[in-house]
Amino acid sequence: MPALFISRHFPRLSWIQWLICGIAATGFAFDTYELLMLPLIVKPALLELGGIRPGSPEFTLWFGLLFYIPALAGGFFGLLGGYLTDCFGRKKVLTISILLYAFAAFVAGFSISLPMLLVLRCLVFIGVSVEFVAAVAWLAEIFPKQQREGILGITQVFSSLGGVMVAVANGIVTAWSTNSPAPLLLGFHLPALQLPAIVPLPGLDLLGSIANPHAHWRYTLMSGLIPAIPLLLVRPFLPESPLWMEKRERGQLQRPSITELFSQNLRKTTIIVTLMFMLSYAAFYGAIAQVTQIIPGLPEVKADVAAALRQQLPDTLRDKFKAQWRAAGKTGAETSQLIGAEERRIASAVEQAHAAQIMKAPEFGGLLGRFALAALAIVVVSRRRLLRMFLLPGLVVMPLTFAWAGVTSFSWLEYGIFLAGFLTVGQFSFWGNYLPQAFPLHLRGTGESFAANIGGRMIGTSFAGLTQWIAYCLPGSVSNAARIAYAAAAIALLCYLLNLVGSFWLPEPDARDLSK
Repeated sequence: MPALFISRHFPRLSWIQWLICGIAATGFAFDTYELLMLPLIVKPALLELGGIRPGSPEFTLWFGLLFYIPALAGGFFGLLGGYLTDCFGRKKVLTISILLYAFAAFVAGFSISLPMLLVLRCLVFIGVSVEFVAAVAWLAEIFPKQQREGILGITQVFSSLGGVMVAVANGIVTAWSTNSPAPLLLGFHLPALQLPAIVPLPGLDLLGSIANPHAHWRYTLMSGLIPAIPLLLVRPFLPESPLWMEKRERGQLQRPSITELFSQNLRKTTIIVTLMFMLSYAAFYGAIAQVTQIIPGLPEVKADVAAALRQQLPDTLRDKFKAQWRAAGKTGAETSQLIGAEERRIASAVEQAHAAQIMKAPEFGGLLGRFALAALAIVVVSRRRLLRMFLLPGLVVMPLTFAWAGVTSFSWLEYGIFLAGFLTVGQFSFWGNYLPQAFPLHLRGTGESFAANIGGRMIGTSFAGLTQWIAYCLPGSVSNAARIAYAAAAIALLCYLLNLVGSFWLPEPDARDLSK
């Protein structure tokens, strides 16, 4: 049966078509790889480059800057990139965007200051934002209608693999930075290896030095260069979009215009699609991305923290520390603060281990969600019905996951966040399939970019901060973790409900000839 399904919906591809799919899949995978790299490296980077400790106002400031300034840059310049995609071609802009984020990530590994790291992360985000738009338009216009939905869906599955890939890569370079065996998956390890020391780039050594030339976070950033290597090798064999080229050669390619997105014919599509794309991103960043802030309040995590404190900081050791600090002239208040700092260090390690475990659940859930969307997109004709297949279950799953499991049980939260990833990340693939059909050829890149980058990346990601603000303002005496869980549940329910309502106005694309 699987072989029959594949042969029916995916006729044999030529080697050029396989090459196209491979480059697009690599681009999608490393989009996610580059974006999810930051949570892994931000803490050690701030410690080394700025001497900034977690919990300080400076840490909070730079943490926010490194997350939100690149998102704003990606949204604005991503829109410009979509416009350039319509002006100069899909392949050319796709190639430039991948090279931009790959080389910016590599150079970021040589950062000697926080402003330098911030600028390079902005370039990475710009490249990622443009690549998605160019790749989706490129694939949609190269493959015929009977293959288009499946190709778009399957290649976007690799986006979810990016999160797994960066986690594995970070583990490998962390081990190799200390000449240790590197963990893979399922208990397998790579032999020990010492990575070379990192020295400042020529010219930058005049501005500063690299404090730790074997810092694992630098190697993790530099691994972002990987997608540029196959791209440079195969670029001469990659064709431009035949539909775009034909229009251009005939002199029939109209000049793209952002204002045309709000013309009478396209106004409804632009507004509805942008708002709904925003809500899909908002559900992820306003709820799923908050899970690491929620788990410290769960009973299992509290129990493990208490056990770690008993083991690593028993009463005898506490008394020894207190005696040493008092002998050093510390006051009672200062001694209490030092004991508290040691307790937070131990608790943080336990909570981080639980966070690393639970964040695998939405990654694998999202991977299956994208597979499900790819299969359903082929057999479900109505786009509204297809989207509702993800939205309707989410009205139950999302609030239960955060408002109940998020304050009750780590195990139940892990199951729930898997389903939440399945339903929410699956929607990202839906929009990747839908957008090329929503806009005419000369506006395809511009329209896709407006919805994805202005709606999704600029506005949707800001819901991460909105959840924190709502949690702060909630009345009652519950813990901060519980407040975030309740706020995330409210945000998720609202986003899913509004997207469901919006689906009734979502234009149902006809059998649009993508050459028009």
